[in-house]
Amino acid sequence: MYLSYFHRPPMSRNAVRPNALKTPGIERLRNKRVVLASASPRRKEILRTLGLDPEVIPSTFQENLPLSSFENIHEYPVATATQKAVEVYKRLVEENPDDAPDLVIGADTVVLTHALPTTTLEMETGTRQELLEKPTSKTDNLRMLLDLNGNVCEVVSGVSLVYPILTAPGYTIREFDERSLVYFAENPRHLLEAYVENGEGADRAGGFAVQGLGALLIRKIDGDHNNVVGFPGTALFTMLDILVEEDDDFLKI
Repeated sequence: MYLSYFHRPPMSRNAVRPNALKTPGIERLRNKRVVLASASPRRKEILRTLGLDPEVIPSTFQENLPLSSFENIHEYPVATATQKAVEVYKRLVEENPDDAPDLVIGADTVVLTHALPTTTLEMETGTRQELLEKPTSKTDNLRMLLDLNGNVCEVVSGVSLVYPILTAPGYTIREFDERSLVYFAENPRHLLEAYVENGEGADRAGGFAVQGLGALLIRKIDGDHNNVVGFPGTALFTMLDILVEEDDDFLKI
């Protein structure tokens, strides 16, 4: 049977790797088009290690949401993750409605300083958590590390799942965040300066990479280590199981 170029059937896809655990959430992803709306190699590798191999289609969202619009700073990475995922989902549906994604995963990870109970911290000292983006220079990187040195910071990942439903607007969104605490050792200044000169933290939020040489600066981590690296894989797989339990039609459209 002849099919024209413009009427090819959707490609056969399977984002589930052979080593994946046969959990309800993972089983629901078999033979589905799963897209990661991020160019981060760390997020891709974490998902592969845990048994999921999504397509990588980076979002074009500019990540410019004003922090002042969020009453709770922890909402910022979640909102950014949602913007990323929705942008990719809409773009792919518009490009080819017959090959729309079954699930788009958006993520954003930020580092917050002064990770103490915020109510006590703000009441007693008037200090608010500062959101650390990627350093703009070596000087900025050193400033961040000096601020973090000997203290505790909070790594927050926002994750957004976008998937199709039958009612308008044709998709729905499920969001969550994962938080981990990173305890910096009392590092001598020369060690921080050497790390900055190495350049490893130049493209990382907070100016450090816990999975690399940055581990030399860290005393301990409370919470999901993968979350600090860049993606909370355990929380994602838990959420997928929850979605299957809550909605028997999840990803069956």
